Order: sequence, then structure tokens, then C-alpha cells
Amino acid sequence: MVFSVTILGSNSAIPTLKRNPSAHLLNVNERIFLLDCAEGTQLQLRRYRIHFQRIRHIMISHLHGDHYYGLIGFLTTLHLLGRKDELHIYAPAGLEEIIQMQLNVSSTTLIYPVIFHPLVSAALQPLFEDERVMVHSFPLLHSVPTFGFLFREKIKVRKNPALRAYAYCTDTAYDEQIIPWISGVDLLYHEATFMQDMAAAAAEKMHSTAREAAMIAKKSRVKKLLIGHFSARYDDLTPLLHESRELFPETFLAEDGITINV
Repeated sequence: MVFSVTILGSNSAIPTLKRNPSAHLLNVNERIFLLDCAEGTQLQLRRYRIHFQRIRHIMISHLHGDHYYGLIGFLTTLHLLGRKDELHIYAPAGLEEIIQMQLNVSSTTLIYPVIFHPLVSAALQPLFEDERVMVHSFPLLHSVPTFGFLFREKIKVRKNPALRAYAYCTDTAYDEQIIPWISGVDLLYHEATFMQDMAAAAAEKMHSTAREAAMIAKKSRVKKLLIGHFSARYDDLTPLLHESRELFPETFLAEDGITINV
């Protein structure tokens, strides 16, 4: 039984030599999901020896470039590698038009099916379900329509079903409205772009601080908190970790290349 997340990118908008912008790879019993696809994501996939063709589902949280600028390159690489299997993309509706325009101007027709699933601002939207996993989206509070994703693994304990869960909440202001959807999850990823001394800037840009991420984790009674989407201003992330752990001790840093079991 595998339920793990690999961090492909942990930074916010500006990449650094140490940290790529947002991308996570989730493995739920060999169902492989890519969450966001920033610039350089396919290089990270190669660096960490992840087989491209195993990815069947891509979730794009919102249409700020640092969450999808790597997508067209990834799609065309799959094309050049001869992919035949269909690929499902879950994203705000405008992404399909963006991708199609990029394909049109380069006279590219992909040799495999790409199926777009538009995200809507519903409280909890079912996206995918099979015998191993359930996936939902839910709205976050940001400057453009933005969505979090909730993954629940279906497991059997003797004759009774049980669930393990991972919630992905990137690019959001502090928002207690998400608590009912993420309550009690085994692992919560929550953005922590700034430290608390920049709380005013975080609020203005509709982002969160490390302390605010910890407050959400504590109020949601999650088991573990993973913080990321760090501003490029922070070379050393230890102060953000300490700030969050003061309120929620089971906090960990999302660092490029690490794999965490849910």
C-alpha cells in the first residue's frame, strides 16, 4: 500500500537555484497525480527518476503562471515520447483555451487524448473515484479562482472500510471556511509564503504566513502539516518552520525532492 507525496517544487512565483515553483506528485496505490505544473516540472520529474507516462491525472489549482507554465512543455514531451494513453486535466475553465492556442500556433496536434475537466466554485466538487481513491476539489481564497484538492485513499481494515487523506491548499489567504473540508486529514499541505512579520503583505497578496498555516492545521485537527510555496526572499527556511511549530508542532517543510508518506 502506497500513499506518498513527492515535492517537485516548493517555491512561490520566482524559482531559485534551490527551489522550483509549485508541483507535487501524489502516488495513491499506483494512481499517479500531478498537482500543479510550474516551469521546470518535467526536469524535476527526470531528476527524481519519475516515469512520465505513469501520470494519468493533472490538477491545476489556478491560472497564475507559476502553477501551469510548465504544462505545455510537459504535454508536448509526452507527445514526442509517443504517449497513447489519455490524460485528464482538472483546472479552471480558461486553461483549455490557453493550451489549445499554444498547440495551434505551433501547428501541433497531440497524438494522445487530453480530456479537460473544468473546476467550478462549488463547496466540494467530486473529480475522480475508483476502488482505491476519491478526489474532490474545493475553493480557496485568492485573487483569481483557485482550488484545493482532497485525496482520500480507500483501504479495508478487516471488514470495515477506512480512509486516509491528503489535502493540497496552495495560494490562499487565511480562510477558516476550508476547515470542514480538510478536517482531520492525515497530511495537510498549506501555503506559507511569508513569515508573520509580513502578515500585511500576505493579506494584500492573498497569501498566508507560516503561523496562519499552523492556525488552520490546529483548528482543522490534522495529523501533520506540510508548509511550502515559500517566497524567494527566504534562503533559510528554518525560521518559517520554527514559526509554524510554535503553534503546531507536527509541521514539516516541503523541500524539493523529498517524499513524505501520508
